[in-house]
Amino acid sequence: MNARTCRWGILGTAGIGRKNWKAIALANNATLVAVASRDLASAQRFVDECSREVPFANKPSALAGYGSLLERSDIDVVYIPLPTAMRHEWVQRAARAGKHVMGEKPAASNATELVEMLDACSSNQVQFMDGVMFMHSSRLALVRALLDDPTNVGQFTRLVSQFAFCGDADFQANNIRVMSHLEPYGCLGDLGWYCARIFLWLMQGQMPYEVRARTLTPLQGIGSPKSVPGQFSAELLFRNGVSASFYNSFQSEHQQWVHVSGSRGYLEIRDFVLPYRSAELSAFVANHHFHIDNCTFHMGKHIREHTVTEYDAGAPGAQEVRMIEHMSEIALSGRLESCWPEWSLKTQQILDACYQSSLQDGRAVSVNA
Repeated sequence: MNARTCRWGILGTAGIGRKNWKAIALANNATLVAVASRDLASAQRFVDECSREVPFANKPSALAGYGSLLERSDIDVVYIPLPTAMRHEWVQRAARAGKHVMGEKPAASNATELVEMLDACSSNQVQFMDGVMFMHSSRLALVRALLDDPTNVGQFTRLVSQFAFCGDADFQANNIRVMSHLEPYGCLGDLGWYCARIFLWLMQGQMPYEVRARTLTPLQGIGSPKSVPGQFSAELLFRNGVSASFYNSFQSEHQQWVHVSGSRGYLEIRDFVLPYRSAELSAFVANHHFHIDNCTFHMGKHIREHTVTEYDAGAPGAQEVRMIEHMSEIALSGRLESCWPEWSLKTQQILDACYQSSLQDGRAVSVNA
């Protein structure tokens, strides 16, 4: 363990918290102090089950009530994987308690709420960062270097991404992601956040000026007041002639790819959110050549795989561990980084515009940036 150790607390017992429990354990500058749930038995069960697989030297405390965790003086960063509709309140309360905040995605129910959350963090001089793990992968540096080489892709023309998984009947009836009062954007919020973020990153923060989007299939869980997007598609337009589109679904089996087309070739990442199980992460660059010789026509295939050494998950140096280490270093140093709330707000603004377009039968909506 690093001599300087950042102390974490987890607000809630969502499944994704188990992955970050392990990431905190593997980080060289972090430890987990406590986990809170509305129900003490739920918090204790979470702590006991995670501890059996990934124990800490000092077993984290199980706490009843989210407020009890925020009252503790031995916690520097709070990780909040609560349902999206609850984050507006608890991010602000964590900030007022002087805790740095890592929130799951989507960051908020809408940009208005997110601005209030970010203002609370700023005024209390704490960091806000969303839990998009791929933003911390060493693969992004490789991809940027490949894109900066003009012989690979050239001038961007088109970005396309798809992130989907097929939820079973129980998921589509009972999961919180099909409950409008908890996750109002459905698959757009849960999966589209990643597609919008990778587009923003590829475009180096440039925002689209217009979107058109549709909910292709609505889903409404049992007890949900309204339906939410179950399948969703969107088209984005950027000022410099680049267009982009993404598709999300809770009804199509696992896909999580992004494709960048340009004047010289294309680049693709086949697993940009959750890397395939491996000790290497890949990106592919293609510069195919079409050759005609009188009556003979050939398309020459020229694809090159580029890799970085990085485990997919559950190992030192994996993207989720790097995320925890990065946030911990910010908390320990006190040097806040404005880029992280900026990434979150831009992503939220794109999703808001897409959702508004879907409510208007795909009408063009300007992005509020």
